[in-house]
Amino acid sequence: MTTMMFVNLPVTDLERAKTFYTAIGFTINEKFTDHNASCVVVEPDHSAFMLVTRDYFQTFSARPIGDPSKDVSVATSIFVDTRDDVDSAVTNGLAAGGTEAQDAADYGFMYQRQLTDPDGNIIEFGWMDPVAAEQGPEAYTAQQQG
Repeated sequence: MTTMMFVNLPVTDLERAKTFYTAIGFTINEKFTDHNASCVVVEPDHSAFMLVTRDYFQTFSARPIGDPSKDVSVATSIFVDTRDDVDSAVTNGLAAGGTEAQDAADYGFMYQRQLTDPDGNIIEFGWMDPVAAEQGPEAYTAQQQG
């Protein structure tokens, strides 16, 4: 079975959101982009954001849409190849109108920074040491002490 994940994010300004998400390193799939939504490819063939205007997003559910600038309901974490990639994505996101509400978290085996898009959606970038990713944090710690 092949799987692909789409995360739907309601946005107030579709063009601003597209600018932000391309600034942090993702691409737009124009085949699935119109005036209501835009497909932002995170990892080809595996994961994407669908940036959806709030009015169109409301057609997905009878429940009211929350305001991510006031209430956190989800934080999407994206792990990249290096710590520098984490810092680069966040730096580019800040330049494109994002904010960083808290300090970076550095656990030695894992490094994370949280970026908030202009609508208030939380996108967290992280890096994990390959040993810790494969064998767990305890194996990383043992390797560092040995």
